[in-house]
Amino acid sequence: MAGKRSAPRPSGALNAIRMSAGQWIACAATALAIIASLGGYGWYQGIVGNITTAQVDTDAWDRPTSVEGVMNLLILGSDIRSGENAEYGEAEGERPDTILIASINVDSGAATLVNLPRDLIVDLPACEAVEGYQGMSAHSGMINSAMTYGGVGCQWKTVETITGIHLDHFVMMDFGGFKDMVDAIGGVEMCIPAPIDDPKAKLSLEAGTQTLNGEESLGYVRSRYGQGDGSDLSRIDRQQEFMGAMLRQVLSSEVMTSPVTITNFLGAVTDSVTTDEELTVDIMTDMAIAMREVDLGNVQFVTAPNGQHPTDQYRLALSQPAASQLFAAINSGEALAGSEEEEEEASEESDDAEGPAPSEISVEVLNNTGVTGLAGEVEVALLEEGYDVTGNGNPVVRFPAQTTVYYAPGQEAAADLLAGSLANAVTEEVAGLAQDLELVIGQDWDGFADGSGSESDVSITEDLGGTTAERTEESAC
Repeated sequence: MAGKRSAPRPSGALNAIRMSAGQWIACAATALAIIASLGGYGWYQGIVGNITTAQVDTDAWDRPTSVEGVMNLLILGSDIRSGENAEYGEAEGERPDTILIASINVDSGAATLVNLPRDLIVDLPACEAVEGYQGMSAHSGMINSAMTYGGVGCQWKTVETITGIHLDHFVMMDFGGFKDMVDAIGGVEMCIPAPIDDPKAKLSLEAGTQTLNGEESLGYVRSRYGQGDGSDLSRIDRQQEFMGAMLRQVLSSEVMTSPVTITNFLGAVTDSVTTDEELTVDIMTDMAIAMREVDLGNVQFVTAPNGQHPTDQYRLALSQPAASQLFAAINSGEALAGSEEEEEEASEESDDAEGPAPSEISVEVLNNTGVTGLAGEVEVALLEEGYDVTGNGNPVVRFPAQTTVYYAPGQEAAADLLAGSLANAVTEEVAGLAQDLELVIGQDWDGFADGSGSESDVSITEDLGGTTAERTEESAC
């Protein structure tokens, strides 16, 4: 069942050119909640009445437990190519080009936006056939293919299954709505560090600070081949910068104090989104109250930890345990980034601490468990912590049953640092190592130490390379 309009259905192969306008919807969802607090209830309800709704039976699968005081939104950028969006490709599709989780803590007024790259290969769950969709059996595939087979309900189930995060609602937007939102607030000022010429994204920009209109902004967030290294991950970084700039624009006094601008903006948002039927005006108003005093330093952007898929160089896999730690922290409602003052204090404490930094420590990771791929996963986690990992594989000299950090003479402090981050590792000095440390994962492997994934360990602005809406403003041409 649907409201004003039915959700789009798949009807053909995907265009080879992937488009990613939907990244912006996360900013729009947050801004929508904030602006809602400015208007009278009846006025806001009239505008929200334009939103398309779709029914999703979330009782059809086992779900993660929700956390009181936390609202998690599944944000989808639709690549449907019909109607106003037809100019962006000949083929229609419903494989979302953008998947984000927007987690809003209604107590602290903080928001964390987590990108799930579309190129992730994951274990897709089985989805029953529903009207307009054939369903699918459980298999390994790209994370965004779930919608093609089972609609938004299947995509919702997939994201909950692989992340363990309880999703309260979903919001989906198309290309046309994105352009209208940008134009409604008079464009978005961006720093373009170098000229961009990307015919596939219909984008040509000179270098320098400039205000992008809706069409130019759409090209900017879609552009892949005209800037950076051409990867989807580098494009995600640029899109996060754009979202931060857009949010600052929406929160500026010029926008917030203009009834006409606010009305046009809300009209553009509500006329172009599809949500679940349970995302009511009352819930949006609660979000607005929570976000009324939003601090841009508490609006955080991060990409789920990932690396090259072991069997496909053109696809990605989640990096463990870092990804699971991030997802667990979000589902528990933890604040993933403190204030700049707190981070500066932590940095100073780290600088004052005795002992080597991870970047000064070389380590080889060896797997003595028989679990395929475990050494590679641990290597990725250590690289993200800053260690100089020289390689991974299976042991050929030492085969401890207990996870052991072997260290070269004089490297005891380095061994203690690494062992202290693991759940149950011991240390042992060994002469003749080719590097500072050798980590042999034993049969007792129990991951990283308790507290990994806590607020101090999962700092999106540090360990996971994330940023905040406030910090994106600091970049200059």
